[in-house]
Amino acid sequence: MTGNGRHHAGRAAEEIAERAYAAKGARVIARRWRVAGGEIDLALRDGPLLIIVEVKQRRRDTGADSPVSAAQWRRIATVAERLWTEHPDAHDATGCRFDAAIIGSDGALTIVEDAYRPGFG
Repeated sequence: MTGNGRHHAGRAAEEIAERAYAAKGARVIARRWRVAGGEIDLALRDGPLLIIVEVKQRRRDTGADSPVSAAQWRRIATVAERLWTEHPDAHDATGCRFDAAIIGSDGALTIVEDAYRPGFG
């Protein structure tokens, strides 16, 4: 798959995840929120809770291995701290949860809530 094809596939995966969270009542406050040092795929509010979602698309079944490494989660958490303090719809959140939204090769969505627990939130 070319870089452009991966970009479009990534956007489609994010849209699938976004629709699933919206169906549960969460409200998107940021998509692909980028600062020096990293990016957050989706940031949502569910009442007082800030939800940070890392979206991954799997082109093949790779078993139970997590598609997000510990180093990636640490970078995402660092960016999330900035979003929490800088984004007008995030700074008053009373808690933060980190989820992984995994789109399988068959298009099925698996949401892993609390996939990572940093030292804040």
